[in-house]
Order: sequence, then C-alpha cells, then structure tokens
Amino acid sequence: MSIPVTTISFASSVLFGTYRNCLQCLSQARGAGCGPNTKLEVFLSGLMAGIVQVSVLSPGDIVKVRLQCQTESRRGIANMPKPKYRGPVHCLLSIIKEDGITGLYRGALPLMLRDGPSFATYFLTYTTICEWLRDTGKSKPDWSYVMLAGGVSGMAAWAIATPMDVIKARMQMDGTRGTRQFKGLYHCVTETVRVEGVGVFFRSLGINCIRAFPTNMVVFLTYEVLTGFLATGPDHDDLPQLKLE
Repeated sequence: MSIPVTTISFASSVLFGTYRNCLQCLSQARGAGCGPNTKLEVFLSGLMAGIVQVSVLSPGDIVKVRLQCQTESRRGIANMPKPKYRGPVHCLLSIIKEDGITGLYRGALPLMLRDGPSFATYFLTYTTICEWLRDTGKSKPDWSYVMLAGGVSGMAAWAIATPMDVIKARMQMDGTRGTRQFKGLYHCVTETVRVEGVGVFFRSLGINCIRAFPTNMVVFLTYEVLTGFLATGPDHDDLPQLKLE
C-alpha cells in the first residue's frame, strides 16, 4: 500500500492546491470588490482540480487496482497459478517494462471523466451546504456543520463518479492475463452495457458512499482547520468553531 498511499497524498495536495488557486484566479479576473466566489466559479475550480490531479494519481491508482484484483494465492499451492505481481514496486516496474511509462496512464481518460465532474460536484456541494448551515455573522460554520457538509459532499461526488470508476478499473485491468478485450473507452462502455446491463455501473455505489461519508468528514475538517490556521494564526476567529455547544 506504500505507493498508492503516497500517490493519494500527493494527489490530494494537488487537488486542494489547484482548487484554491483556481478560485483565486477567477476572483481576480472579476476584479476587486466583487464579493465571494460564485457557485459557477466553485464548480469550474473543482472541475479543473479533479482533472489536474490525475497527472499524479494515475500511476498509483493503476498499481492499486491491479494488486486488489490479483486473486492468486502467494502460498505456492499446487496446480494454482502464481500471482503476477509480488508487491507495489514490482507491479509498478512490471507495468513500465511491459507498456512503457504510458502504461502507468492507462485508464487516465476515464479517470479524468470520473474526477473532473465528481470533484466539481464535491466542492460545489460542500460550499452550498456550508452556506446553508453557517450562522449569521460568522465567516466559517461550526465544526459539526463542516463535517456534515464534507460527508454529504463525498457521497454526492461518488454518486457521479461510480459509473466511470467501473470503466476505469476495467480498462486498467484489460490485458493483464492475455489479449486485450477493449479497443478503447467507448468500446469498453458499450461492451459492458451489452454484457451486464446498465446496473453494473452502480453495483458498488452503496459501499462507495458508506466509505465516502466518514472519510470526507475528516478531510474537510482537517482542510478547514489547517488552511484557517496557516492563513490567520491559531487565535483568529476564521477557524471552524471546534467546541461542543
């Protein structure tokens, strides 16, 4: 899990950094004194951030998917095939050896189509819920509202992302045990629908949402606390209100 975890850490940094910088650029383009960012600016910034982070996410993601889908036992049971990959580093090097550096970006297009719209929805949902729940006169909502908004935004994002996540995983696994089955993104989509029906795209939606809610509660609470702390210092009231009332 070392390579996927490291990749996700870098990808999250790129994601939130790109998002904040896009918001700032769009705000500056409108000119000084135009107020807070609009919902369209939040959506576009999230869209751009989701696309940009694929550049660092894709290599670790394909390693993660291939190791997770490797079901062969490593105990050397008789008459059973041995696993193709011995670990994350061996998987990474094997992909480069077989397909070159570009092999690490197999499935990058569906990954962009997954993360662009889903993170646009992610940040828009979070911002909208925080605005609804924020008390009058406060620049930031209480910590409980931040966590609620983060959890709901994570579920909303996965509702958008799950169909393309299925396609992404199938393209990343295609050809690992023989000839390739899919000619490209469109062929993968049409063949999947023809063989298994549209319902296959939402088969993992429930577990994705269950996982997304607590994860993104913590993600956004950490994000708000750290950005507020770094921008203003620990004694400023721009931080989320971390107290039970």
